[in-house]
Amino acid sequence: MLALTILSVFVLLVIGIIVFEVRNERKYQAKRREKRNNHKNNNTKNLPKAPPSPPIDKYDSKPEVEKEPKEEEKKLPKCTYPTFSHIRLIEMGLTEEEAKEFVQELIPQLETQITLIEEVLSTSDFNQMERLTHDLKGSTTNLGVGGIADLLVEYNTYLKTGTDVDIVTAYFGYLKHYTQELKEQYS
Repeated sequence: MLALTILSVFVLLVIGIIVFEVRNERKYQAKRREKRNNHKNNNTKNLPKAPPSPPIDKYDSKPEVEKEPKEEEKKLPKCTYPTFSHIRLIEMGLTEEEAKEFVQELIPQLETQITLIEEVLSTSDFNQMERLTHDLKGSTTNLGVGGIADLLVEYNTYLKTGTDVDIVTAYFGYLKHYTQELKEQYS
């Protein structure tokens, strides 16, 4: 009977985590759509008018020299998030002590995955990095909000389409920083 009760609690906990994750993902996607739409609207309003093209002289025998495109200034992520909070676990009915234990069990998983991500980063395998960060994102966002959870959502989202090594490396540095911060917070 006790095993059945424990199993029922576990199943309810898993269902609760899934429900919270789905809600969080929907909110996150809605915010991203809104941000993207606002960004597109702002950019189209402020675009300068293109200068008129110079007339083409069909008798000019000079070959056209292709101009080298100017390299855009990279915008590295700022990654300033509020402190991680295990509020989700508390909302699901766990005690403060149980919630802290869950987070403490997450830290070794983060450290292991960081080592794997670092290896993959050296080969610039963005698909594998996306998979690794996706796993971590799920684990951290199920346990809480802020800090490492927010970072992994942003990092994983970038890796789905982004391929700039400098930006990916910046996110990786933040991942190490926020993991250390989490470690200090829950030690």
